[in-house]
Amino acid sequence: MVTGDRRRQDRRRNDRRQQPRPPLGESWFGADSDAVSAESLFALTAFEEAREARARNPSGDPGEIPLSRIHRIYFAARAAIGVSLVAAQVALGLIGARGSMTAVIVCIAYAVQAITLWLLPRYTALAEPQVRVAMRQRQWLATIGVDLLAFSTLHLLEPSAPFNFGALVVLPVLMGAVTTPRVLALGTAAAVTLMLLVAAWTPSLAGADVTSPMLQSGLAGVGLFVITLLAGELAGRLAREEQAARGGLEMARQQALLNRLVIEEMADGVMVVDHRQRVRAANPAARALLVAEGLSKPAPFNLGERGAWQPLALAVAGALVDGEWPEGGRDVTLAFDETHKRSLRLRMRFVHAAPLGRRAGDTAEGGAPREPWAVLLLEDVRTAQSRMRQEKLAAMGRVSAGIAHEIRNPLAAIAQANALMLEDDLALEQQRLARIVADNVERLKRLVDDVMEVAPGAQPVPRVIDARAEVASAAADWATTVALPLGTDSRLRVELPSAALGVVFDPEHLRRVLVNLLDNARRHASAAPGAILLLLSDRDESTAQLSVLSDSEPIAPEVERYLFEPFFSTRSRGSGLGLYICRELCERYDASIEYRARPAAERWRNEFVVVMRRARAPVGETLLPL
Repeated sequence: MVTGDRRRQDRRRNDRRQQPRPPLGESWFGADSDAVSAESLFALTAFEEAREARARNPSGDPGEIPLSRIHRIYFAARAAIGVSLVAAQVALGLIGARGSMTAVIVCIAYAVQAITLWLLPRYTALAEPQVRVAMRQRQWLATIGVDLLAFSTLHLLEPSAPFNFGALVVLPVLMGAVTTPRVLALGTAAAVTLMLLVAAWTPSLAGADVTSPMLQSGLAGVGLFVITLLAGELAGRLAREEQAARGGLEMARQQALLNRLVIEEMADGVMVVDHRQRVRAANPAARALLVAEGLSKPAPFNLGERGAWQPLALAVAGALVDGEWPEGGRDVTLAFDETHKRSLRLRMRFVHAAPLGRRAGDTAEGGAPREPWAVLLLEDVRTAQSRMRQEKLAAMGRVSAGIAHEIRNPLAAIAQANALMLEDDLALEQQRLARIVADNVERLKRLVDDVMEVAPGAQPVPRVIDARAEVASAAADWATTVALPLGTDSRLRVELPSAALGVVFDPEHLRRVLVNLLDNARRHASAAPGAILLLLSDRDESTAQLSVLSDSEPIAPEVERYLFEPFFSTRSRGSGLGLYICRELCERYDASIEYRARPAAERWRNEFVVVMRRARAPVGETLLPL
């Protein structure tokens, strides 16, 4: 059963679901690029930082060592050192100093190799951390190995050169400690130490005293070992902390996505408005409440753009100035035009956003307060009232079911005693009173049956029935019961499909719904032939439609809103449960029922429509369980 308010809610919900959702890497807020990140709202800062981290690491490989920047700096440093070595050799030549031709060749070769690895795209992979052992070995040979060979050669060829080539060996030792396993890093330090000792010992072949150079080389070797150990520990700690940070950012990203999904599917509207009346964020439910039909445009937009939003804009502006709003909220009415108005229950919470360019936790310059923002929680007043009515009705239904169950036994006793009295030879006046008792007992029985019909109980088992056969049989039985002749001159006109039409329903419950609708139509329709029209058709491939139309006057709007509520009736002797039971029975089988007022130019002004799920029609009289 779908009332007017519920139909509008379902239509807005379908509109929201049909809207394209933002990509994974974008926030549902949809704010422009200069908007402030609302760190205190929905964990968006963590989401954006996680997105940046994913952009830096598109592969998302968990085994990747998070030291890419160090690798890239190392490649750039090698190119700079190569250029410096060549420039040094050129400077020696300009000042007339004679150097070794081998050293010049080594410098040029090293510079060419370093610049090539740094600039050529085909070698870009070598500048990134490697996971596979083979690639690590290749990277070590192309960088650290070449550095050791080149710097050791320069140091051994010209130990007394004006340039201290021995200091350059610190670079490959340091990078070996950062990027290679500890054993290989210590091996690199040991190889460099041996090279320094050999370079210091070589002058002894010519009879020179090498005690001091050997001691200096040994101390330098010890320093290299210390650098290797310390750099390795620091690099490992950096890698672990960066991996932990990435894990935290991934969790924050998932939380932000979860929050976004929850807010998108919320029935209540959520908006974030700054002090300039600019809407920075609005979920689909809020956008649906701001217009008469459909959705308003996505954020950002200004509340002053439309005249209908002025009451909301004034309320937000005053609340931001005062810094307070009633806990229970206030009602604000938006008038879209003369006929379309909507009352909203407005609740508000306040946050203080960081100025542009600042993050959450930063203080504004000079201790200035941050910009106040308002988080608006919007709800249609009719929806809130409907929810309250539904809660009251649910409680009342449970109480009514209990009372009806207790009434049955004394009611049966009264009916039996009255029947025994009618068997005796009573006076005419006593017989009249007894029949009045019997009539009212039957009326109470029907009321109790109606209440028990919609009382909570076992869930019905949906079955596939032939709606064409069931509707034809129920209509014929009803016409016989109410003494309504069938034929061309009958008040009832029935139009059924030519073939069987399978629907998901219970035959007795479908009969109950149809009888209630036909009773209502007969009560208000005229006596003209065809005043009541019963239609059954296949609306589309998934649904079938059952309509009961009458030529009575349209139902007044003040009555229409309460049509399907229990115990509401325009008749003094009516229970007010007929249409309510129809709605409850339809909802049990995922069907819907609604009232439609047809145009004045048509004969049948009132129409009740039942939409049911279609299924393959059963063969013969067999009822097929789903």
